[in-house]
Amino acid sequence: MAFKKRASTSHYISPKQLGLEGFESPFTKFLDSENRWVVLGKQIPWDDLVSIYNKQMNVDFGRPGLNPRVAIGSMIIKHLCDLSDRDTILYIQENVYAQYFLGYPGFRTEGAFDPSLFPEIRSRLGMDGVQAMNDVIARLAGIIKDNKAEEKEDPPAPAIEEKDNNQEENKGRVLYDATACPQDIAYPTDLGLLNDAREKSEALIDILYDQEKHRNKPRTYRKKARKLFLNISKKKVKHKKAVRKAIGQQLRFLRRNLSHIDLLLDTYSTIPLCKKDHKYLLVIATLYQQQKQMYEERKHSVQDRIVSIHQPHVRPMVRGKSRANTEFGSKINVSLVDGFAFLDELSWDAFNEGTHLTTYIEQYRKRFGYYPKEVLTDQIYCNRQNRKYLTDKGIRLLAKPLGRPPAVKQNHVSPGERNPIEGKFGQAKTAYGMDKIRARLKQTSQTWVAMILLVVNLVKLAGLKPHCLYNIVKSLSARVKLIYCILNLNYKKSWQNYFARMTLS
Repeated sequence: MAFKKRASTSHYISPKQLGLEGFESPFTKFLDSENRWVVLGKQIPWDDLVSIYNKQMNVDFGRPGLNPRVAIGSMIIKHLCDLSDRDTILYIQENVYAQYFLGYPGFRTEGAFDPSLFPEIRSRLGMDGVQAMNDVIARLAGIIKDNKAEEKEDPPAPAIEEKDNNQEENKGRVLYDATACPQDIAYPTDLGLLNDAREKSEALIDILYDQEKHRNKPRTYRKKARKLFLNISKKKVKHKKAVRKAIGQQLRFLRRNLSHIDLLLDTYSTIPLCKKDHKYLLVIATLYQQQKQMYEERKHSVQDRIVSIHQPHVRPMVRGKSRANTEFGSKINVSLVDGFAFLDELSWDAFNEGTHLTTYIEQYRKRFGYYPKEVLTDQIYCNRQNRKYLTDKGIRLLAKPLGRPPAVKQNHVSPGERNPIEGKFGQAKTAYGMDKIRARLKQTSQTWVAMILLVVNLVKLAGLKPHCLYNIVKSLSARVKLIYCILNLNYKKSWQNYFARMTLS
């Protein structure tokens, strides 16, 4: 079946396109110019973001899709206000300023789109697409130079270009730090995981059993297993021996169910399970092997341990914090340059960020075109190998030196110099929901984290120039009015009217 090719605009109208005079909408007449959505909407380079969105979505063929500005803007509203998918659509439907931010020509009472499209947008856009948008925002703020514009203005000769690149000095200061992004899952326990796996295995047996093909339905003893589980889970004080006994019981129930599933599958020529149920079967089998190994060896850790059958990609992150010793989710490394955050690495497995510092420095050089002049990091990054690497590259490390303290104290790092990146993490987790990632798939969770960092940078971008320019213009207009009143012939009356207007405003 041939698909009809359509325009790649998808009903998107560039904000640079001027409208006809005399057809101004109520948005341009009565809305407050100082509103955050108005200020932020004017700062965002929508054309560049839409071009990245269209490349990720493949909008050249198929049915006409959603307006790219509506899709991108809805995700920004969602994370900026820390709303759920359904609440985001309701917020847009009820808020005039949110609809102006999305580029609507007028107020509309219909919803922007169905909330079920959010996971699809996150899945197709991906973490790479969001990071490309983040680079566009940083380029607009002047953090990253636009090399294409410089090449068009004055293309350098090849020999001179190589010479300049070799002799280019290090510039800027970068802050590195890592943090965990916990997923919204129940606190995992061995007994609870085995109970969830047992219940899911019973559901798979119900799906695989065919009364015409199989004589008797396999016994699962689900009522007895549920009763034994509740006898332990409802107790306030759980003794180790009782918990271990209950884990052994659930392991035997799960082993019986898995053997029944294997016998039922042998009667089919192909696996009669959908992709989702087949994935559950593989996860449950892996979980059983891990729990059996830990039960027999009397330990509580195993490599690539599964902590949720619904999100098997989630891994435990031992952070050693007083509030939560272990967090369950992904781990990210972020670099902060002039107040703008960049996602250097996202991993679902625990990693030592100190061993990846050289990779982060090379990413900085690839992004900006030169090495940083100063690097400010935590103590975990400051091993001997990294110190030698930074010294060879001419980069100054702002950290405590190795060895015994000198007789004369030298201030290498002040206590508050690393506060900006810690503040970014606090802003992202407290205000924008990075402390509880509510996406369930691996790819959508990665897009969720990257989108929060994009929102953090957008807030920084909107706070750079608009408010400063507005204050300057406001003060200049007040001075012009004052001079006009003084030079006016009826300056006494104008003076009184001026101060009356100032007090009323």
